[in-house]
Amino acid sequence: MATPAKVTKAEGKNNHENADEQADKEQQEAIEQIDEVQNEIDRLNEQASEEILKVEQKYNKLRQPYFQKRSELIAKIPNFWVTAFVNHPQVSALLNEEDEEALQYLTKVEVQEFEDIKSGYRINFCFDSNNPYFENDVISKEFHLNDTGEPSSKSTPIKWKPGKDLTKKSSQPGKGGRKRNHEEQESFFCWFTDHGDAGADELGEVIKDDIWPNPLQYYLDVDDDFNEASEVEEEEGGAGEDEELDEEGLEDEEGEEAEDFDEEDVGEEGEEASVCCSLQDKSNVLSSVKTIFPLFSLSLSLSLSFYPHPS
Repeated sequence: MATPAKVTKAEGKNNHENADEQADKEQQEAIEQIDEVQNEIDRLNEQASEEILKVEQKYNKLRQPYFQKRSELIAKIPNFWVTAFVNHPQVSALLNEEDEEALQYLTKVEVQEFEDIKSGYRINFCFDSNNPYFENDVISKEFHLNDTGEPSSKSTPIKWKPGKDLTKKSSQPGKGGRKRNHEEQESFFCWFTDHGDAGADELGEVIKDDIWPNPLQYYLDVDDDFNEASEVEEEEGGAGEDEELDEEGLEDEEGEEAEDFDEEDVGEEGEEASVCCSLQDKSNVLSSVKTIFPLFSLSLSLSLSFYPHPS
């Protein structure tokens, strides 16, 4: 039988290197194929975005008559918008007492998205003409993309009436002649002059995407009322359960005491009954037994004669 040829170290090394090169080649081919598939996915995503944009533009136009009708109905409810803002957790955190007083004159809020939607939107705040804080009937702030694609914002200059500029209150003396704390919360109306980072303007996004689609839920404060009602029900339910448990516990204790008392009475009565039976007139016992079992009357007479007669 022929002896198998031995593989030299050099040949083994070459085989190992060839295997590594083959694995690297297959991995590189897989990466290139993944990249091609990913390009197809990206192309479909872009196509989907364009289709979604067209659909959104279509329905944005269809929604406008309903937004207008809703605004007309909201106008019949006093302080609707300030109530909705105060009830919103994020917006309420930006309001101080003077802001809330000024917003009492807010009669209408509307969000207008630009025609292509992607380029930006505008938020209009309409105020009562008798507003004592500023002369503007409408204050707007809009967000849009620059030619370079960078987000930016601009707003209507507020024409404050003398001594009513809430954005400068922090530098004016407060009540008692003392100046306000510099760390005191700034006015909500400072938002209209803040254009530093339009891309990170959370308030604009909250109004556009959260409040504007359904402001009624914040006016009614549905979530908080529901949670409060649930908490009250849980508390009442818990109290009712505790009372039921207390009543059941009291009934159990009374039942146990009654059972113990009955058992004691039964035990005492049993002992008395046994004594009475032991002292019973043996003649009566004998007479009864004779009536029932006449065949054993004689033997019972003999056995009972050994017990002393009760006095």
